[in-house]
Amino acid sequence: MHAALDRIAASEGFEGWSLLSARTSADVPVSEPYSRLKPGDLVLVGARPGHGKTLLSLRLAVEAMRAGNRGVLFTLEDTEKVALDRFRMIGVDHEEFAALFDFDNSDAISADYIVERLAAVPRGTLAVVDYLQLLDQKREKPELMIQVQTLKAFARARGVTVVFISQIDRSYDPALKLVPDREDVRLPNPLDLRLFDKMFFLHDGEVQFRSAS
Repeated sequence: MHAALDRIAASEGFEGWSLLSARTSADVPVSEPYSRLKPGDLVLVGARPGHGKTLLSLRLAVEAMRAGNRGVLFTLEDTEKVALDRFRMIGVDHEEFAALFDFDNSDAISADYIVERLAAVPRGTLAVVDYLQLLDQKREKPELMIQVQTLKAFARARGVTVVFISQIDRSYDPALKLVPDREDVRLPNPLDLRLFDKMFFLHDGEVQFRSAS
């Protein structure tokens, strides 16, 4: 178990589980960023590797479930075991939310797939997409802009909050800017970031909120 947790911590950019646990416990109280969200929002959570964007996104889903809503994780990166281990990282027993949490790591994940999977979920559901830049990696999938537009229309119509985990470009320099912002979002393909209602950017334990408008 300890070896497995150390491997997960390494994937988050930490030398061991104890260091990640200490960092996580010092994070901003998630009730504050969650309180900024409303049903139908399209949200971007951006950070360089190892700075907590996946954990913050999962904590937002946990906060939604604590309020009695559903939480869903769509990931093109993680296995279910890795995703459940992340619950331990944030000090949460995933069994507490077994009836409210869904995990999906299908290779078919795209905007249309997500819309189909969420078609019957109730208003207030929070879905995490891991991660933005992978949605159109396969040529047969629609362009990224079209997919985000599709999910924005669906989120607004159904009152579902969709949180996209996002990469930050390697050109971001923390010596020049304490926390990245929308100019640092890695966009290998065109995307109008004004489609997002809310943005959170993280670096070295700092979390900053940005309105996309």
